[in-house]
Amino acid sequence: MIVPARRLAALGVLAAALTACGTPQAPPAARPAPARHTVAPAPVHPQPQPQPPTLAPGPAGLTPVFTHGPRTPDRTVALTFDADMTAAQGARAARGEHFDNPALIRTLRALKVPATVFMTGRWAEQYPAQARGVGRDPLFEVANHSYSHYAFTGGCYGLPTVSPHRMRADVERAYTAFREAGVEHALPYFRFPGGCQDERALKELAPAGVTAVQWDVVSGDAFATDADAVARQVLDGVRPGSVVVMHCTRSAAPATERAVRTIVPELRRRGFRFAKVSELIGAATARH
Repeated sequence: MIVPARRLAALGVLAAALTACGTPQAPPAARPAPARHTVAPAPVHPQPQPQPPTLAPGPAGLTPVFTHGPRTPDRTVALTFDADMTAAQGARAARGEHFDNPALIRTLRALKVPATVFMTGRWAEQYPAQARGVGRDPLFEVANHSYSHYAFTGGCYGLPTVSPHRMRADVERAYTAFREAGVEHALPYFRFPGGCQDERALKELAPAGVTAVQWDVVSGDAFATDADAVARQVLDGVRPGSVVVMHCTRSAAPATERAVRTIVPELRRRGFRFAKVSELIGAATARH
């Protein structure tokens, strides 16, 4: 059949259109994404810890010694507890002797009594969870009682002695033990084992930058079994600004927790307010 020229032309146009529709087209050139302006997150800075108050060095640059706070009418008193354990008592702990006193800590919390715990490094190693719990509780503060609980002078209640060139290292080893147990903010306060000190010990510790903290009220709780006698001794001795020394060691001070349950309400009845040692030192420095 002969197709007229006009129809041929129309068919040609249609075929061209169909061919064009079936041919893949090159994609349009990709356009660059618009610039996005992001805000970098603000850097996270840990909150700085306030610097605890310390005393200025004593005469000839010796370690300063603090025994009590100001004798002011506000009737403030600090209860302090020595968590004693010598470097050689690990075997006794393994046999079941308790150098900790969790019941005492629970009682202090229940009574809402702020306190300062002078801890040996060896105690922190033996009871890391308890050391960490005390160190993180805002009711308490942790200070240094040496690593080994060896004496820093001769003739100190039969304790072994630390040689002079090892005194500073013993204190610094305790701080290391605290950090490893999770106690992050142990204070720069040091209590001599047995309370025994002399000029040589104060000189050897001067580079450590600590304030030595002693006391003016002896509780008599060491090895005591009569809680009432311990309580009477504390109540008879306390004055405004007093620092009371007690112990956080079940085996060596079994009556302490019971004595505290008598001491605290009676001192409150007399108008006393409980404070940490750092508060008393801060009050003392503010007066000078």
